[in-house]
Amino acid sequence: MKKLMLGNAAAARGLYEAGCAVVSSYPGTPSTEITEELAKYDEVYCEWAPNEKVAMEVAFGASLAGKRSFCGMKHVGLNVAADPLFTISYTGVNAGMVIAVADDAGMHSSQNEQDSRHYARASKVPMLEPSDAGEALAFAKKAYEISEQFDTPVFLKMCTRIAHSQSAVETSPRADVPAKPYEKNIGKYVMMPGNAIRRHPIVEERTRKLTEFAESSDLNRIEPGSDGSIGIITSSTSYQYVKEACGDRYPVLKLGMIWPLPEKKIRDFAAQVQRLIVVEELDPFIENHCRVLGLAVEGKSLFPPLGELSQNIVRDKLGIPRQQGPDLGEQVPARPPVMCAGCPHRGLFYTLNRNKCTVLGDIGCYTLGAVAPLAAIEMTACMGASVSAIHGFNKARGAESEHKTVAVIGDSTFMHSGMTGLANIAYNQSNSTVIILDNSITGMTGHQQNPTTGYNIKGDPAGKIDLESLCRAMGFARVRVVDPYDLDACDKAVKEELAAEEPSVIISRRPCALLKYVKHKPPLRVDPDKCVGCKSCMRIGCPAISVKDGKARVDETLCVGCGVCSQLCRVDAFESTAKEA
Repeated sequence: MKKLMLGNAAAARGLYEAGCAVVSSYPGTPSTEITEELAKYDEVYCEWAPNEKVAMEVAFGASLAGKRSFCGMKHVGLNVAADPLFTISYTGVNAGMVIAVADDAGMHSSQNEQDSRHYARASKVPMLEPSDAGEALAFAKKAYEISEQFDTPVFLKMCTRIAHSQSAVETSPRADVPAKPYEKNIGKYVMMPGNAIRRHPIVEERTRKLTEFAESSDLNRIEPGSDGSIGIITSSTSYQYVKEACGDRYPVLKLGMIWPLPEKKIRDFAAQVQRLIVVEELDPFIENHCRVLGLAVEGKSLFPPLGELSQNIVRDKLGIPRQQGPDLGEQVPARPPVMCAGCPHRGLFYTLNRNKCTVLGDIGCYTLGAVAPLAAIEMTACMGASVSAIHGFNKARGAESEHKTVAVIGDSTFMHSGMTGLANIAYNQSNSTVIILDNSITGMTGHQQNPTTGYNIKGDPAGKIDLESLCRAMGFARVRVVDPYDLDACDKAVKEELAAEEPSVIISRRPCALLKYVKHKPPLRVDPDKCVGCKSCMRIGCPAISVKDGKARVDETLCVGCGVCSQLCRVDAFESTAKEA
């Protein structure tokens, strides 16, 4: 049956059809929907893990037990999972194990543009790279075959454009894959030095065999062209740009298996063309491989090593005239992201800004606290870094920073990798104040559950971690909860905890305003007769508030009645629309 599917949904379908039985992932755009779609199939056990390292280890455990498994993550999540990855490459697998990693060229929702292909080479794990949804489905199934044939985990590398674009796919029934028996094998699976030394040669021989496989596999194909003056080697979404820009004009070596790369196939292709060009996003991964083979090749001398490519970039660099679209006649105004109307983090960030705090931030939608007019956050690096960094910051600067510096971290991010940093503060005793922004969900990636919400990936009741009890158990005597809609309470909590001479935790607790089960108060309105146009309400940066003709106005379709703005108004110009009912 043919269906139109997102790349992520198609990858999920391929995993399902291949008999995947156990799935553990951590949500991360643009990879999240693979696991969300898999969770719709009752035959597959799915879960959200606290972080990517745990997810990969769960998937490995399931593979060890004899069931086909999967874990998914975004490119920066692979950094977290790198520890088990490199060793699982040595142990190999029992049943097939597939790891999806989704890169984000252009940094649409990420803090860097790292190229995950380097992980495949460094860990000596094969990587498949689909160029559309149809290949995402087919490659997911093929990945299990390769995994079991060569005794290795296999990467399925997605990217934003493939993950979130649609194309037609051909679906099939689910395969009935019997569980493989588990057999005790200390030499294979216990990676102490003596055993690991004996496994390394096996990995190198596996890479040699995989390279031979890459030479003949239909994952890598040559598409003929009418003009042999240029030959193009490409993969993934870059392949689509090449085909749209060039059609069948130039011969193309389309690589679906991006590691290990073939050698003879590339040399043979290069021998058929006058000029060899590699079109790839981000790093010169394929290009460098060609150079190692001694080939004269162009790539990053033409195409930028940062951001996404496009059809017109390919046309420009290859000297092909652009296809001109209609002239819109005007520039579309920039629309920078802002925290949503009623976002529970807004009041807390306003308080931190007002108190002139140095704020070390973390990864989540609350990172928008760095944006004007709040401009509160001064550092964001990676998941959990705020809690670890404040300890180092305060140890370095001492008392001059301890009473004005805070770390902020979301509830899901805290469970992901904030706990170890908090343990470090408790153990090594810096006078640090950590604020956990508990909005009762994993907000940035689209409202996934986490270990603090009490629900699993399917929305069923699950184990629930009590943040207050956890923080106290970790050695914090000062733990308090505030409602971020209450500015006076936030101000008091921040002042008192910063003044204390011991480590402390503030939990800012209010559910995300976009959660379906959250009931909002009636929207507010502004009495124009009372409003004096002071713009105090604009200091919180709420998108529901604007100024027109010198008076504040509230967009009632956006306002959730949180009342934070009314606490800033000295003339009581804000009132509830409930009075009009």
